[in-house]
Amino acid sequence: MTSDKIEIQLIRQIMFGVIFGIIVVAVDNFAFEGEVSPIVIVAMLLTGNLIVGRLWGWHGWYTSVIAWICVPMAHIIKHVLGLPDTLHPNTYISILMLAAFTFIISLIGTGLGVLLRRVTIKIKNNSF
Repeated sequence: MTSDKIEIQLIRQIMFGVIFGIIVVAVDNFAFEGEVSPIVIVAMLLTGNLIVGRLWGWHGWYTSVIAWICVPMAHIIKHVLGLPDTLHPNTYISILMLAAFTFIISLIGTGLGVLLRRVTIKIKNNSF
């Protein structure tokens, strides 16, 4: 890959992470007036990070991190600004627990995507 292609790929991955993170935060905070099931957020994180892992393998790890960090960061910003939040209790410990949980979900999603990528490549090359 040339340097220009690598830069374009990097920009593409960063943009995907930012857009995906914003979408997850928007659903988490604004859908149904702030009352969305945590299962929806977990499903979104799993699916989005599975796509990242499938598209870019482990090279997409920073895309997953960018998307993941948006979720706890939104709650930190709301806590600092004193805005109402859907996280109860709205404490730094709760936000830290949310960050750990969503990180694990993002890691699992990315790992499943990488696994899917590897299996797909093996099947495509008939080396399975």
